[in-house]
Amino acid sequence: MQLYNNLSAKERAELIEKAGKDRLTISFYKYAKIGNTEIFRNHMYLAWNALDVLGRIYVAHEGINAQLSIPADNFTTFKNHLDTITFLENVRLNIAIEHDNFAFLKLKVKVRHKIVADGLNDDTFDVTNKGIHVNAEKFNELIEDPNAVLVDMRNHYESEIGHFKNAITPNVDTFRESLDLIEEDLRAHKDDKKLVMYCTGGIRCEKASAYYRHKGFKNVYQLEGGIINYARQVDAEGLENKFIGKNFVFDQRRSERISNDVIANCHQCGKPADLHTNCVNEACHLLFIQCEECKEKMDNCCSTQCQEIIKLPYEEQKALRKGQGNSNDIFKKGRADHLPYKKDLRNIFESLKK
Repeated sequence: MQLYNNLSAKERAELIEKAGKDRLTISFYKYAKIGNTEIFRNHMYLAWNALDVLGRIYVAHEGINAQLSIPADNFTTFKNHLDTITFLENVRLNIAIEHDNFAFLKLKVKVRHKIVADGLNDDTFDVTNKGIHVNAEKFNELIEDPNAVLVDMRNHYESEIGHFKNAITPNVDTFRESLDLIEEDLRAHKDDKKLVMYCTGGIRCEKASAYYRHKGFKNVYQLEGGIINYARQVDAEGLENKFIGKNFVFDQRRSERISNDVIANCHQCGKPADLHTNCVNEACHLLFIQCEECKEKMDNCCSTQCQEIIKLPYEEQKALRKGQGNSNDIFKKGRADHLPYKKDLRNIFESLKK
């Protein structure tokens, strides 16, 4: 019985191309109590592998967080399968704005301690006491309220290429960093301001809104379904789009364009650009923003040092990596010192303190 992916990304890409079927990119999450996570994980893998589902799915005792792609003609069967699972019946599926048949190239269903790394002890507060969920129309009204504080719950490399107008965009590398930072800097406004939050698909706000209510914030709101659902509602209902730029996504697409605005810059030359790339030097793999001109000039590398390394024979590259582990730059997401136009680390809360 196959319970794990046994094809390489290259082999899977060839199969997708040969099949010639359009695939849908989908994400969903659900907080629920799962007893035996290993059995549940294996059940999901077997069912989804049979439907040619590919993606990254995390299962934990607290629920499931899934980002995946599936052949469009298998969607109904997939949805029917979800509906057979009590806590997933009629779960909201965030269907991507832009699809890419190669968004995912493997099916990975992993058991984790948590479905989002938030660093919180859930036993210390009521995780079900969440903020008020609002749709796109209500969200647009709320963020124009002078008594509302709009906070982006994503990381700096996500908000750098796109965010809502007038949103606070914390300069953090991880979700867990932003939780205490926001609580500390907005402490004086727990009673007099409406705390309005958003993220990519809604999952981070689910936990964050309960955490902030526990911390004493009286009026907490969250965008239902995140940016992905917002973009679909705006288009379907003819609402004003208040999101500028692109929505960062965690698959091979890396982003979806929500508006035509380009609000970021190439980290190497400073020209307007909003396309993330990974340095092709496998010992680096830094995620950064690179324009087409720099991509060609630098051979898709983040530095001349990496550019020199990729020109070496492959065995020499492997020898250089041996025993070195992963470069810390991998996890800095565009913060490497050698990038002259990386995002400024100014304190984005200063204006609220004045």
